[in-house]
Parts: sequence; C-alpha cells; structure tokens
Amino acid sequence: MAEHDLVIRNGTIIDGSGADRFGGDVAIDGGTITAVGRVDGSGRREIDADGRAVAPGFVDIHTHYDGQATWDGRLAPSSWHGVTTVVMGNCGVGFAPVFEHDRERLIQLMEGVEDIPGTALHEGLSWDWQSFPDYLDELDRRPRDIDLGAQVPHGALRLHVMGERGATQQPATPDDIAEMARLAADAVRAGALGFTTTRTVNHRTSLGEPTPTLQAEADELIGIAKAIGELGTGVLQAVSDFDDLPGEIDLFRRMAAESGRPISVSVAQGPRRPDDWRDELDAFAAATAAGTTMRGQVGARAVGLMLGLQATLHPFMYSPVYGEIAGLPLPERVSLMHDPDLRRRIIETARVEDTKLGSLAIQRYKFIFRLGDPPDYEPDPSTSIAATAERERRDPAEVAYDWLLEQNGTALLYQPALNWAGGNLDVVGEMLRHPASVPGLSDGGAHVGTICDVSFPTTLLQWWGRDRPTGRIPLETLIAKQCRMTAETVGLTDRGVLAPGKRADVNVIDVDGLRLHAPEIVHDLPAGGARLLQRADGYDHTFVAGIEIMAGGHSTGATPGRLVRGAR
Repeated sequence: MAEHDLVIRNGTIIDGSGADRFGGDVAIDGGTITAVGRVDGSGRREIDADGRAVAPGFVDIHTHYDGQATWDGRLAPSSWHGVTTVVMGNCGVGFAPVFEHDRERLIQLMEGVEDIPGTALHEGLSWDWQSFPDYLDELDRRPRDIDLGAQVPHGALRLHVMGERGATQQPATPDDIAEMARLAADAVRAGALGFTTTRTVNHRTSLGEPTPTLQAEADELIGIAKAIGELGTGVLQAVSDFDDLPGEIDLFRRMAAESGRPISVSVAQGPRRPDDWRDELDAFAAATAAGTTMRGQVGARAVGLMLGLQATLHPFMYSPVYGEIAGLPLPERVSLMHDPDLRRRIIETARVEDTKLGSLAIQRYKFIFRLGDPPDYEPDPSTSIAATAERERRDPAEVAYDWLLEQNGTALLYQPALNWAGGNLDVVGEMLRHPASVPGLSDGGAHVGTICDVSFPTTLLQWWGRDRPTGRIPLETLIAKQCRMTAETVGLTDRGVLAPGKRADVNVIDVDGLRLHAPEIVHDLPAGGARLLQRADGYDHTFVAGIEIMAGGHSTGATPGRLVRGAR
C-alpha cells in the first residue's frame, strides 16, 4: 500500500527558508507536508519534478478581492501565478461593518480607490451581512480555489461608527474611538487578520471625495491598534503619502509599539521625492531592530498604468470628438478611427490641460510605451512615444493614436508611474534586497481597468531571478520573501516553508519556461463588467492543502481553499 497521499520526486527544492536549494522529494499527507528530502515510501500519486523547482505556494498579502470573494469561487488571476493564499481588506477599504444606508458609500469608496466597477459591485454583492463577523461567515460559506484572509478596513469602520462625520473626515471623539476599537477587536476575535488604514490623497471615492480616514488623528489610530494589541494577535497595515516623512513614520511606529502588533506599510518611489523610500525602509529596519516590528511592502516592478481603447484610460478619452463614438462596439469604433478626417479631429481635440491626471497618466508621452507580448516592464526610454515621435518627426499624439489601433484596437500601452524615477527598475532591485521589505502591492482583484500588477510574483522569479541582464537576485531569496516572509508578516506561520508539519501549499515550477502573457480585457464581472486578466506559463502544478488546483496553467476545478481565521 502507498505510504503517502502524494510524493513530488527528484525536484530542486527551494524551501522558502532562504537556504540553498537542494535535490530531493516532498511527501504530503492529509493536507500537510510530512517529509522533505529523501522519501523512500511510495505515494498514491507521484510527480516527477526532475528539472523543476519545488517551492512553497506564494502568499500575496496585498489584494482587494473583498467583492469578488463573495461571488467567485476562483480568485483568479492570483491563482494563475502560483499564489495559494491571498490577504484582502488592505488600504482601509472594504464592505464591513456596514449599515444598509451606507452600502452605496462603500461601493463608491471601493470603486474610486480600487477601480472596481460600481455596476459589478451592485450586482455581485449580496450584502448578507452587517457586522464584520457576519461578513467573515459569508466568506466562509463559499468554497474557493485558494486560501483567503481578511482584514477589517478603517474606512468602513469609521463610516459605520461616525456616519456623516466619519465620511467628511471630522475628528473622532473619545466615544467614537472606543466604539471603533471595540468593533475592530471583535473583528479580530472573529478571525480578521488585522486592521488597515489609508492616509493618501490619491485614494478617493468615485465622486472624487477623500477617503474617510485621510485625516484620522493619532489618538484614533493608536486607540484602535491598542485594542487589537490587547488580544495578543492581529497585524496592522497602512498606506501614506509620507508628505510629513518623520511624522508619518513616527505615527506608524507608535501604532506598532503601543499595541505590540507588527505593522506593514506600502513603500514605492514617487517622482517628486525619489529617495524617500530609503528613509522609510531604513526607519522600519531600525524600529524592528529595537523591538517594534515594521516592514515595507514593495512591488516587483513599476506600478504601471495600462492604457487602451478597452481600458479605463487612454490619451484620447477626453476628446469630445472621440466621445461621440466612445460607446460603440470596439470593431466599429476602430473602423471609424481609421478615417483620416476623424483621426485628425480626435487628435486636435484631445489635448488635456497639465493637470495631475493629464500629466501623470494619459498624455505623459515621455513615459508611455508599447506593452508588447510578452510584456516589457522595463522598456528602454528610447522606445517611448515621445522618443519615437522625435525620431519620426511626428506629433506624439499621432504615434499614440496609431499604437492604440494596433491588434485591431486591443493593444495596450504601458505607463510606469511609481518606481520609475530613474527610467529603469534599479531602485526596485534595491527595495527587494532591503532587509525591511516584503513583496506586496499586487492589488489582485482591484484596478481592473487600469493596472494589472497581480503578476508580481511571476515577475519576481522570471525577471529578477532569471532574465534581468544586471542585478539578478537569487531564487532562494525571492522565494523566501514571497513565501515565508509574507506569511510571517500577516501571522500565518503555518505556511510559506516546505518543512514537515507545514501546510501543503506547493508549487512545481518550470523556471526556464516561466513566461508572462500580455494582459487582456475580459468581460466576466457581474453585470458584464470588464477587467484585466493576465496568464503565465511555467507553473506545472499548484497545490493547496495537498489538492491540485492548477495543472499546466489550467484550473483543475478543485476548491480546497478556505477562509483563514486569525493567526496560524
């Protein structure tokens, strides 16, 4: 009789600890890893992993599947990229706790901050909950392909307790703080992994209003954090503009120090202060060394916008002439756009004033490139629209117009926004190597028409571990960061390492065959909503709790994933 449920044999084991790779086998029984190294006993199923890397499942700690998880049993596209555990509720946005009269406001908040169509949320959300524990129970009822952890969002919490005063960023009273603290602690008792907040002006509702939490004061944030700290479990997460760099770092340090709970904070290089990220990560490392655990969540490449005729943004979206045809089906629209007279009129009327949107997104031609297939996420500056137009002695808008019409109008342009101040990804390599950093910011489930960074885990292995001409990082380091360190950051130490007794979340990866496909627009959200999806080659097998969920890039249909309640 077979001694194990599954044996993965002859693989190159990169176990997530950061130790050197080694050849060997992995045995799995009952959803748990039971042996790593040499396995003499046979398995009911055996996989020959010769020439393949065997690694833990990836833990993605920064997603926004808060809506999708209530209607969809498959958390794609994360599960297409070796991810076996996702954590949502980041950036202080989510859908619980909620009173019935506040549902619309939470949809507007999620739609504005995370670019998830309000129509899809209106149709997809059942609202069979009010409290956060009720919301967790709703999530628990649905089987899914991968594991899911949830955090309680400050925006929903503040609106629930303070109503209009909370929505308009009024200061919280001591009673308000006590009630928010009580509800946050109740959420963590029920299984929330932690508490999250946002302090950036870039996060706005679909009506253009600032988030409820933008101006929350220290006593509010620390009061909520301390209530969670009294439970001895739970984590904290935040995002900030860091306009007051020392003040914001000190606030986050105090939240962690006075609660005794670890905090992770989004870190990226902005164009205005391109060196601040170093101060942030260095401060987090110093605090951690002094006993207050702080980590920075960093990306695997630039945070980049996807521009296209099917996407949310493109350079001609504000042209009144284009607006006359914008609602037509894509083939008809593309056919009309080839007309020379219409082309001229659209280009002439497309100029956008030098606003934040115009300069940083849709018409910043010096920083807009063809994306390509396979996508090029570190394009040479000489291939930008502006550089191409200069060589060809044309108006950059003409080049952009022609590029958008490629591939029958489905072509995507790429505009790196953050982590691109130097015109390359050198700074990302520095971030990834920093001892205070963990991979994050993929935003899986969010920005469905503007950003497709859910493939960050694949970029880590393919670009940083294999393909980048300079500055490559050992796979052992990358996998330790994306598996063990991310899991530790959210308190899930039962996974992230291939070792006996750990959860059997495992990837078998053809590292040489890793390849990202270009994102594509798919209309599969509720109400026919569109989203960007991106596939990858190279993931031969992905197991969740010992059950195969992906084989050769295709779903097996299995749904062993579960809601993870609390630290493990």
